[in-house]
Amino acid sequence: MKKKRFSLGLLMCLLLGAGCAYAENTADSNAVALNTVWTLLAAFLVFFMQAGFALVETGFTRAKNAGNIIMKNLMDFAMGSIAYAAVGYGLMFGASKLGLFGTDGFFLSKLDPSTGDGLWQFAFWLFQVVFAATAATIVSGAMAERTKFTSYLLYSVVISAFIYPVVGHWIWGGGWLSSKGFIDFAGSTVVHSVGGWAALAGAIVLGPRTGKYTPDGKVRAIPGHNIPLAALGVFILWFGWFGFNPGSTTAATNLSIAVIAVTTNLAAAAGAIGAMITVWIQFGKPDTSMTLNGVLAGLVAITAGCASVSPMSAVLIGFLAGVLVVFSIEFLDKVLKIDDPVGAVSVHGVCGAFGTLAVGLFAQPAYESASGAGSMAGLFYGGGFSLLLVQLTAVLSVFAWVFVSAIILFIVLKAVVGLRVAPIEELKGLDIEEHGMESYAGFQIFLTE
Repeated sequence: MKKKRFSLGLLMCLLLGAGCAYAENTADSNAVALNTVWTLLAAFLVFFMQAGFALVETGFTRAKNAGNIIMKNLMDFAMGSIAYAAVGYGLMFGASKLGLFGTDGFFLSKLDPSTGDGLWQFAFWLFQVVFAATAATIVSGAMAERTKFTSYLLYSVVISAFIYPVVGHWIWGGGWLSSKGFIDFAGSTVVHSVGGWAALAGAIVLGPRTGKYTPDGKVRAIPGHNIPLAALGVFILWFGWFGFNPGSTTAATNLSIAVIAVTTNLAAAAGAIGAMITVWIQFGKPDTSMTLNGVLAGLVAITAGCASVSPMSAVLIGFLAGVLVVFSIEFLDKVLKIDDPVGAVSVHGVCGAFGTLAVGLFAQPAYESASGAGSMAGLFYGGGFSLLLVQLTAVLSVFAWVFVSAIILFIVLKAVVGLRVAPIEELKGLDIEEHGMESYAGFQIFLTE
């Protein structure tokens, strides 16, 4: 009898153990599946931001260059996808060399389709490539209406394959900045400042559009041809940012995605309000284009700290970014005489740097521990200057790498293949001269030499 009882007990233990193991395995596989779907969904949202950028840049520029802007945004993603798959992903996430760049995984050689976790790596790659495309496409707006299309394609390959991935490795790939405790959860610096500083370099090397400044240095406004189109682009970008920031958890099982979505939205709203109030006081009217850029400024600024700050801190960060972007656009345009048709340098470079530094002021451990963003408190929450100094180090280091490398790239392109179209081509419009078509058939005014 005892033997039978022992055998029955052993059988029950085995069944329970198998059941628990099965449940555990099922839970693990469900988590992997859920995280894969979430990461892919976020990647699709960020991809849709390419449409937002295309519409913003098209609306803020003239009708005769609309098709050219669309082509640049399209080819940023097309050329960038191949370049990032071949070289950029390996430089960014490969085995680290001195904390500076990755050394393996080129041509997607480390992606493994034989396991669930390996298949998730494909989703992770897609999520990363849409980020790389975002950094690249920021530049097209600052260089709009006067850049040779061939030169722009070459630039797009270089930033996606080399310039952006090196910064990505420093911060997200286990490089030297990540080892210092630097916090940039979704890319105020990694993505936006990289694009913004490259845009600054390009605008400087190119020079202003014909007619932008009078001989005595006064600014001539060159209005965009379709503000409703630009507004639609901003709404698309705002929507896509809910993939950009919450998606950076790459895990649906990380419930801090709810907090991140809230901070993202509040900063965007506050950015619009801050920019509107500032430009209203300055010029007596609530300018539409500046207010639209205020939304983007708030979104860019909160991207670094979206998982590290409270909702009320996000409101303040977004509002200050909205104020800052107005003054930055005016300063670049009127004082430095840098012609940036869409305000890309101010929105992405300046506000990206500001948002990165804001983490050093407003980071709270309670939010960081929930999301896994970091563990250091900001200056205003008892952390002292430690995190702020780390953030400042990253901002300056990334500026130095991106600005210098981009300046060299654009100077070389200018010398070898030419960077700027001829004056007559700029006057006629790049749609006709570069692509042999009109974006608005029957609307273009043809000029003769």
